[in-house]
Parts: sequence; C-alpha cells; structure tokens
Amino acid sequence: MVDLEQAGHHVEDATSFHLPLGAHIDLPEVFGLQLTKFMVLELVAAGLMVAIFVPLARRIRTGEPVRGRFANLMEAMLLFLRDEVARPAIGRHDADRYLPYIFTVFFFILFCNLLGLVPWLGSPTGAISCTAGLAAIAFVTAVGSGMKRFGPGGFFKNLVPHMDLPVVLAVFLIPMIMSIEFLGICIKHTVLAVRLLANIFAGHLVLAVILGFVAYFAHSASWYGVMPASVLGAVGLSLLELLVAFLQAYVFTFLSALFIGMAIHPH
Repeated sequence: MVDLEQAGHHVEDATSFHLPLGAHIDLPEVFGLQLTKFMVLELVAAGLMVAIFVPLARRIRTGEPVRGRFANLMEAMLLFLRDEVARPAIGRHDADRYLPYIFTVFFFILFCNLLGLVPWLGSPTGAISCTAGLAAIAFVTAVGSGMKRFGPGGFFKNLVPHMDLPVVLAVFLIPMIMSIEFLGICIKHTVLAVRLLANIFAGHLVLAVILGFVAYFAHSASWYGVMPASVLGAVGLSLLELLVAFLQAYVFTFLSALFIGMAIHPH
C-alpha cells in the first residue's frame, strides 16, 4: 500500500521547497515571521497578476487595441466575468463597482490552482488558511455591502421576510429568524472555503498516490505494468485538475458575486 503520509507531503505547506535529487531551499524569517511555501506561492500569484494586468489596463485605458493571443485571451476572460458572472448575480447597475474584487479573486484563485500543477511547487488553495482567508474576505464584502446600503439595522431587518404577526409572536419569531438567517450566511461562506479546499486538496492527494505506486513497485516485477498505467493515469488526472483549476475559481467567484447580490438586493 502506498504510504499516504509520504504522499501527503506534496499537498501540505512547508518551510522549504523540496527539489529533485534531494535538494531543497529553506525559507527565511522576515521580521520574525517564518515564510512558508504557500506564502511565497501566493506572492508569486499576486506578482503574476500585476505583471499581466497592469500593462493590459494601461493599454485599454489609452484606447489602444489589445494585441496578441494572450492579451486577447485575458480580455475575453475579463469580459466573461463582467457579463456572465458579475452583472447577472449582482445586477447591471451595481456590478461594475465590484468588478475589481471579482477580477482579483478569480485570477488569484486560478493562478494559485495552476501553480499547484507545476512539479515541486504546490497549490496554496489546498490549505485551509488560504481558502478561509478568501472566504472571510467574501463574507466581509457581502455583509459590508449590505450594511453600507441599508445600515446595520436595515441589513438585519432585511434578513426577515415581511410577515403579519401578532406582537407576542413577533417578539420571539423575528429575532429567531434573524439569527437563523445570519447563521445561514456564515455557513454559506464557510462552505466556500471548504469546497475549494476539498476539491484542490483531494485532486493533488490522489495524483500523489497514483505516482506513489511507481516508487512502491520499483523493486517488483509488477513495476513494468504499474509504471505505464500510473503515468497515464497521472497525465489524465492532471488534465482533469487543469479543468478543476478553472472550474473552482469560477464557482468561488460566482458564489461570492451571488452573495453580494443577495445582500444589496434582499428582495
């Protein structure tokens, strides 16, 4: 049986990068804070976003037409997020105000997922600290947007549907329904974190286990049959993980936009 603990090293955070032939790069402490592999990869994802989209934004702002296949691909993805995610979920009138958040969260998650497909790196979205942070930002954005529009009292009031209740029942039912609805909002954002974590973590763990069979049967005659099957299975699963990288970024972004829309358009 494959050593699952050993395979798990490929999907967990670390204070160093393990490279081929036993080499590794130890990460330093910065102002007393220990850098980790996922922290560095998150900075790499942010740096890639700046390197790609700042020049693209400058070119669009000047009215210069976008040139090149890659630039056109990025522009097409931005238009898709605007027209098929933000505006349907938030509303055409309000959606454009939230486009910076929508664009940022989608591409940050996407780049983190894609970095996880590079050998000897890892996917930060396979750690609960990253996905919980993203879900917390989505929660603050959604609830904060609702409170900004209606005020704290108006936001909580909108959680309760209009009901003609006697005063005696209203005193007990309205706070109860309000508490349940707000708890539901918290649970929805918690599920955002868990869904992204589970899909990325599970995919990488299964991939590590499949490749682990090659090493496990290295000294066995079965290796000649196991090795091709494992490699082909890993290639097929990697292609599936490429689809999952885009799909999970889309799902997280769409649900975040939907929660914002629900907060600012309660009815």
